[in-house]
Amino acid sequence: MSSPSAPPAAMAAPPGFFLERVLAVHHWTDRLFSFTCTRDPHFRFVAGQFAMIGLLVEGKPLVRAYSVVSAPWEEHLEFLSIKVQDGPLTSRLQHVLPGDGVLIGRKATGTLVTDNLLPGGTLWLFATGTGLAPFLSLVREPETYDRFDRVVVVHAVREVAELAYHDLLVKDLPEHELLGELVNDKLVYYPSVTREPFRNQGRPTTLVESGRLCADLGLPALSPERDRAMLCGSEAMNADMRAILEARGFTEGANNRPATYVVEKAFVTK
Repeated sequence: MSSPSAPPAAMAAPPGFFLERVLAVHHWTDRLFSFTCTRDPHFRFVAGQFAMIGLLVEGKPLVRAYSVVSAPWEEHLEFLSIKVQDGPLTSRLQHVLPGDGVLIGRKATGTLVTDNLLPGGTLWLFATGTGLAPFLSLVREPETYDRFDRVVVVHAVREVAELAYHDLLVKDLPEHELLGELVNDKLVYYPSVTREPFRNQGRPTTLVESGRLCADLGLPALSPERDRAMLCGSEAMNADMRAILEARGFTEGANNRPATYVVEKAFVTK
């Protein structure tokens, strides 16, 4: 009998990939799903990074960049994805079931890591849609709280049902045996909806420019002297928020060149 953590025996991983087994799938809406899979003990990543993941299609890897949702200390891997019905990958990936095999690239990378930011007081994590994924890893990494006095997650979606991981952020993490104390003292979650009535409404850019975001949270306006920011979302949000931050004196950081904000450019849309 094979080990319950072993990938499907009939498949072999192509060079550069691990072959893992799907453990669970969760469909949040008809446009949004997530799944967990086994994790090879040799796969290493830093909170906020992404990996190339996908499927074998006609014997060849079909992969895209996906941020890792799970924390570096967890034994499984988790990913969040949109569903694009005619997308080369997500049209197939959305139908995976427990026991199916998925490919995980052996090397994780990405700019949304705390080493790419200078020390600061408040870390702002601005996300739209599935851009929340890397931040879910960062807020479960104790080192994030060692580096910053406060961590604010701003997640904007079109409909309330798309507020994936809402319960994790408002209930599960604050009650977590090991992370609860850190989270209760330092984590702030600000969900926003753009196309339905909700207590917070508007795009992250609008919330920042209007001053409502900081007013709602009782915090001073964003400033590069004390604040740091990470951006992960639609191309429009990333571009507009970069312009807002740079107009306020923020500078973009990168690997080996830490600064006051970073943005992830490898965003999955297919």
